[in-house]
Amino acid sequence: MRNLHVKMLALVLVTIGVSLCWYKVTRLGLPLLPTEQAEVWTVEARIEFKAKRDTPVKVHFSIPRSPVGYTVVDENFVSSNYGLTTEDDGTQRFAEWAVRRVKGYQVLYYRINLARDPMAAAPPTITSAPEVQVPEFPELMRSAAQAVLDEVRSKSADAVTFARELLLRLNAPTPDPNVVLLRQNIQVSEDWVRRIVNLLAAANIPARMTHVLILRDGISHGALTPWLEVFDGAGWLPFGPETGEAGFPKEAIVWHMGDSPVLEVSGGKHAKVEYSVRKHTQDMTLVAEQRARQMGSRIMEFSLFSLPVQTQNVYRVLLLVPVGAFFIVFLRNVIGIKTFGTFMPVLIALAFRETELLWGVTLFCVLVASGLLIRFYLEYLKLLLVPRLASVLIIVILLMAAISLFSHKLGIDRGLSIALFPMVILAMTIERMSLVWEEAGPAEALKQGFGSLLVASLAYLIMSSKTLGHLVFVFPEMLLVVLAMTLMLGRYTGYRLTELWRFRAALRR
Repeated sequence: MRNLHVKMLALVLVTIGVSLCWYKVTRLGLPLLPTEQAEVWTVEARIEFKAKRDTPVKVHFSIPRSPVGYTVVDENFVSSNYGLTTEDDGTQRFAEWAVRRVKGYQVLYYRINLARDPMAAAPPTITSAPEVQVPEFPELMRSAAQAVLDEVRSKSADAVTFARELLLRLNAPTPDPNVVLLRQNIQVSEDWVRRIVNLLAAANIPARMTHVLILRDGISHGALTPWLEVFDGAGWLPFGPETGEAGFPKEAIVWHMGDSPVLEVSGGKHAKVEYSVRKHTQDMTLVAEQRARQMGSRIMEFSLFSLPVQTQNVYRVLLLVPVGAFFIVFLRNVIGIKTFGTFMPVLIALAFRETELLWGVTLFCVLVASGLLIRFYLEYLKLLLVPRLASVLIIVILLMAAISLFSHKLGIDRGLSIALFPMVILAMTIERMSLVWEEAGPAEALKQGFGSLLVASLAYLIMSSKTLGHLVFVFPEMLLVVLAMTLMLGRYTGYRLTELWRFRAALRR
């Protein structure tokens, strides 16, 4: 009955741990491996203008609002002596800088880091159609526009096919006279998109201009590219104004929507904005953390990432202790390796993480051997238990200080790391080893001593794994799985592997 209870408890722990881990990987995008990197685009907008004398200055600048397909990893506003506010009207975001008095040329910066988000949600569906304002064309252009629209209407079935057919006609290599007339007075690409929007409005089809930033590594003096969006009754569909192809460019973000200016400067002149783009890689964990915060995930709000960085570094080490403890349980209960104490090897293994394995083993052997010799002398003095343990502890600290001093004088910096060894555990190990030496002989004492050193070394090799450290910190719920396996091993009553070797003669019969 108790065995069934333990199995059910272990099953519940495994289910909870695996479920939380699965949610973090599939929904939040947290990586299972520490080497996973995400491509991050750093976009910097440089705003420059000349301030008018004795005039307050206000700078109104459009900034991206939750770019579709990307996660905002970081966002910064760089300015000196300017007040800054951000506004969000539900469709677009704006940054507004303001200052009472300023002279000469001014430079403001806006910087945003974006990472590709494969789980980015599609834009919400729109049920109500926007209003369409029918434009007034000049008389000559009005008849040409009507002729083109009539021909396009006959070859289309809905708003999408109408827009596509219109773009094909307007961008034809050999345009007819009506299209040539419609192309007149077009100086910049924004004028061309406005002309297309007006033509679609004349056909009672809602359309708008959208400014996109094409992400290309190495851009230093870039500009926004005007794009066309057509409303099909459920949402806005983008089209290339020069090609008629549906969709945005492969690597691009929507920066500004509508025909209003991207940059407006009150109290300044000669204003301009330039964009720089750079691509680099960043830890996928940081990207996923930002994505989870944008999703409003309560799990990430109570994750270890919400702790101060100094505390996070402490838990990156502490969370490895349960893994080392399970490993010791396995070696003792299943393999049958004898050690001094239960958790002494895992604490020594943590010290090995700082000293490295070879130097850690050497310093451990020197310290235990020296302490053991002095412990035998204390036995001759016939001290009581508690004073003897206190004496051993004092001697261990003195030995550690002496080894550090001698190694420093000899120029061996690794010897200084002996201070990282758990002194109380070492004192208890020396005391325990001396008792085993007296009761069971030196062979048994050395056997348990080398067993402890072997287990500590193996635990160090496991606990120094970057993958394991990443898993237990990013997915601490996996320790519930470790706990479940420890509980199951607690009910193991079979033979240990070393006992099979010990009774090999009886097993042959």
